[in-house]
Amino acid sequence: MGSFSIWHWLIVLVIVMLVFGTKKLGNIGSDLGKAVKGFKDGVKGEEEKAAADKAAIDVEAREKKS
Repeated sequence: MGSFSIWHWLIVLVIVMLVFGTKKLGNIGSDLGKAVKGFKDGVKGEEEKAAADKAAIDVEAREKKS
């Protein structure tokens, strides 16, 4: 009773497809993919921004030493 077999998951999948339809499930999947890609790009952008800020601070420190 603790775990479901493959047949339970197939029945659940069929019910979900009947309720939502395949077109709506496809739209949900593509929207989710876009959201994940946007999140990754945002994180990557923040990392690049932090690296650029650190480089600018290093340049300013070198200029002050001179």
